[in-house]
Amino acid sequence: MDHLAYYDLKEEPFAVMPLTKFYYHNDQHDQAFLRLKRVADGMKGLGVCVGDVGTGKTLLARRLFESLPDDQFECAMLVVLHGDVTGDWLIRRIAGQLGVEDLEGSKVDVLTRLYDRLNVIADDGRRAVIIIDEAHMLRKQEVLEELRGLLNLELSDAKLITFIMFGMLPLDECLLSEPALKQRIAVRCELKNLPENVLIDYVRFRLFHAGSAKQVFAIDALTRIHLLSKGNPRLVNVICDNALFEGFVRKAELPLPVEIIDAVGEDLRLPPAQPADEPAERR
Repeated sequence: MDHLAYYDLKEEPFAVMPLTKFYYHNDQHDQAFLRLKRVADGMKGLGVCVGDVGTGKTLLARRLFESLPDDQFECAMLVVLHGDVTGDWLIRRIAGQLGVEDLEGSKVDVLTRLYDRLNVIADDGRRAVIIIDEAHMLRKQEVLEELRGLLNLELSDAKLITFIMFGMLPLDECLLSEPALKQRIAVRCELKNLPENVLIDYVRFRLFHAGSAKQVFAIDALTRIHLLSKGNPRLVNVICDNALFEGFVRKAELPLPVEIIDAVGEDLRLPPAQPADEPAERR
């Protein structure tokens, strides 16, 4: 018997990969989704979603991407891997993502082809949307200026392209450095850590959708998970994933006790849990 069978699980419930089937509906993420979806639907130019590491930005970006139907949108998702990207690279990457086949020649040549392609997309009755993840890496002034220039591409009654940017909190500072771009922000959302009652529901949701209807964690164990993680979803996943395996190795009875969580916290070298001033309201 492996550790998944031990809990009647069909798959890993706390995998670190941002799988949209494990998207957890809650007020802040759902509201952010609706607001950013409105940016895409209305071709409002620029939407921004910021949050600390592990608050669910990438998962929300992927859910948004998957929600835009192909017959209505020409949509692409661009992940920025480092801060050394140039304006020229950005233009060519966006053009390629939107179906421009010839990326040779000068940047002006590529921009001309991109403009033509955007007009074709608009003539087809579709909307061009670029979702940019890790957008806080776009630090160079020339890159921000190129984005501003692309947002100037429009018809008499509509914009030709919309950008929805997801990034860490420094993204706000990046946009501040280019006031003309910041003024084009139609919607800004900020994701924060989960309160205890939401975290408890989140953990149970992921276990249920992975196949287990058991009460896997004791309530005091869930409280300790919240204290150790401070409600950060990614860290919650890491703690819970390790706790499941630790419980399996120890052949611990369910629900898993707080001692399992403490052992995982020590193994991960997490700061000791500090009790909250007041207990959070639980569902």
